[in-house]
Amino acid sequence: MRYSAPEAPTPLLPSCLGTADILKSSLIIFVMGGPGCGKETQCKNMANKYGFCHMGLGQLLWQKAQQGTRQGPKIHDVMLQGLLVPTVRGCHILDMISDHMLSCLDSRGFLIDGFPRELRQAKEFEHIVGQAPSFVIVFDCSMETMVRRALHRGQVECRASDCKSAICQRLEMHYTLCEPTLAFYQQKNLLRN
Repeated sequence: MRYSAPEAPTPLLPSCLGTADILKSSLIIFVMGGPGCGKETQCKNMANKYGFCHMGLGQLLWQKAQQGTRQGPKIHDVMLQGLLVPTVRGCHILDMISDHMLSCLDSRGFLIDGFPRELRQAKEFEHIVGQAPSFVIVFDCSMETMVRRALHRGQVECRASDCKSAICQRLEMHYTLCEPTLAFYQQKNLLRN
């Protein structure tokens, strides 16, 4: 009778594990603030300096809007109006974020800018990922400065959603929806200014 060593167990690939299991020990930083406050610029700087994976919710949504899918035109229209993109069939914001995070598992942490945009999203993230963010950075800027910067960005980058009416709508929604979210994170002692 010949003896053979038992086969080594097949390692679990990320697709075999739940999102919460994979991301549970990750450094996750939410970066919040109104349109044009500098979130994207500062996140890019921090990502380069510290080796973080940066994902901007706006960029992820524009990519989804430009794909040749049925929900692309719906997302595009909602963004042009300056409204929050609702969960539409085939496009759940948290799925987009977790998919992007899972594609960057070798990074030192995650900088997620423009998310969460409302309290429901904050609670859903914790439920799906299994943890709160490590902390939340909030950029505060005057409304006039944000409008000016967003209009300039719209001209330079040809962003159709950075027109005055959409910017004003996004700012109004930001201030309305952001307060409960910030209060939620303040109770958890996660806010950093």
